[in-house]
Amino acid sequence: MRLSEIDTILWDWNGTLLNDMNLCIRSMNKLLKKRRLPLLCPDRYLQVFTFPVKEYYSRLGFNFENEAFEIPAEEFIVHYNDGISEVPLFDDTIDILTWFRNQGKRQYIISAMEHDALLRSVKERNILDYFHTVSGISDNLAFGKTAIAKQLIAEQNIDVSRSIFIGDTTHDAEVAKEINVKNLLISRGHQHHERLKKTGNPVMNSLSDIINFFGH
Repeated sequence: MRLSEIDTILWDWNGTLLNDMNLCIRSMNKLLKKRRLPLLCPDRYLQVFTFPVKEYYSRLGFNFENEAFEIPAEEFIVHYNDGISEVPLFDDTIDILTWFRNQGKRQYIISAMEHDALLRSVKERNILDYFHTVSGISDNLAFGKTAIAKQLIAEQNIDVSRSIFIGDTTHDAEVAKEINVKNLLISRGHQHHERLKKTGNPVMNSLSDIINFFGH
């Protein structure tokens, strides 16, 4: 994979550009404590987090015969939104966005975050100008982002053969495969390095490693 073969960068947001894992753990632990379920630590979180997030909730012990999935899902978002304004970008986020922009690449965000919240989150960090558009989902249930990825590709006339999707989960690898684009994964977000390696796609420890990966 050469940089000259890439025109378009498709970015995941949470855990890739935004360093929000600890907020996710704190927010989920409030739900778990309320239901007297075992609390999360970072290592367990990296091992069990998955998409669709309903499966993640099931792994944590939520019983959807006792309550609808939408109840804890919306409850989580309330706690998450309470803290997101304090969540930083990763230290090398601005550097890599600037590097790709200087290389003449178009950049987009595709996220399983609700669209208005995503747009607000990007704007608050003063990086919206790096992206042609940002695309989030229509609700807070995070079932996945393949549909919005396909929609974005059609609307923006993106050449998938010259695109790469950069994310931090096996779901990002699945989306990339579904939309037929190349994939890079970053292993400091929401899933453990060993889980990401099983996708067979390149796995980086940080965004800074991407520059070395492309040989510059």
